[in-house]
Amino acid sequence: MLLRRWRIVLGIPLLIGAVTILISFVVAPTYTATTTFVPEVRNQSRVPSALAGLAGQLGVAIGVEPSQSPRFYADVLRSRELLERVLLSRYQNARAGPNAVDSTTLLQILGVKGDSPGDSLDRGVELLNKRLAVRVDVHTNIVRLNIEARYPTLAAAVANRLVEYLNEFNTQKRQSQARERRRFSEQRVAAADSELRRAEEAVKTFYERNRGWQQAPAMVFEEGRLRRQVNVGQEVYLTLKREYETARIEEVNDTPVITVIDKAVAPHQRSQPNRTLWLAVALLVGGMVSVSWAVAAEHYQRSRVGPPRM
Repeated sequence: MLLRRWRIVLGIPLLIGAVTILISFVVAPTYTATTTFVPEVRNQSRVPSALAGLAGQLGVAIGVEPSQSPRFYADVLRSRELLERVLLSRYQNARAGPNAVDSTTLLQILGVKGDSPGDSLDRGVELLNKRLAVRVDVHTNIVRLNIEARYPTLAAAVANRLVEYLNEFNTQKRQSQARERRRFSEQRVAAADSELRRAEEAVKTFYERNRGWQQAPAMVFEEGRLRRQVNVGQEVYLTLKREYETARIEEVNDTPVITVIDKAVAPHQRSQPNRTLWLAVALLVGGMVSVSWAVAAEHYQRSRVGPPRM
C-alpha cells in the first residue's frame, strides 16, 4: 500500500521539511546567555552538621534561614521590582550595530507597546519573565540563570545586570536588618547598663551598711543574692554589647554575599531556531501525515470498488 503511493509518502514529509527550513530562516534568531552563582548560606541551627549535610543531599535545608536559601534568590530574580529595574536600565543599542555608542532602555529595545507607560511596563515584565529561566541545584546550592534575547551582547548584559541588582538588593536587605538589630541592641545595652549599675549600687550599699555580714547567715544569703544579680547583669550586658558591635559592623558591611562562578558572555551560537531539531520534527510529523493519508486513500478506494463478487 505504501509502495503504491510512494510519491505521497515521500513528498509530504519533504514538503513539510522544506517549508519548515524556510520558516526557520524567516524567524528572528534567539541567543541564550548563562551565568551561575552561589549565595552565601549561613547555618543558624543547632542541628548536628552531619545530619544537616545528609538532609542537604536530599534537598531539604535544615537550619537555613529562608531569606538566605538559594531558592529565595531564584524567586527574587523573578520579582517585579527587580525586573522593572532591569527593564528601565539602559543598554547599548544592539539594533544600531556593534559600534553604536548610544544606549536605550531594555523596554524600548524589546519593542514592548502598551496603552500607557504603566501598561508597557507590565507587558515588559511579563515578556522578560518568559525569557528568564532559573534553576537551583539543591546539592551544590548553585543557581543557574539563563536569559534569551535577540542579540548575544544584550543577553549577556541583561544576565549580568540581573545578578548585579540581586547582589545590591541582598546587601541593602542585610544592612537594613543589621540597622534594626543595632537599634534594638543599642536600647537593650542602655537598659542592661542601668540594671547592672543598680545591682552594683545595691551590693555597694549592702557592704557599707553591713560591715560584719559574714557572721550572720541571713546577711550571707542576702549578699549571695545581690552578687548573683550583679553576675547575671554582667553576662547580659556583655552579650548585648557583643551583639551591638556585631550589628554595627554588619550595618556598614558591603561585602558581596553572592559569588559569581561564571559570568555571562555573549554566545556565539543561537539557541533558536534549532534547524536540525525543527527539520527532524517536521519529517516525523510529515511521515505520520503521509502514512495516514495513504491509509485513508486505500480505504476510500476499496470502499468505492466494493466487496469482491462470488
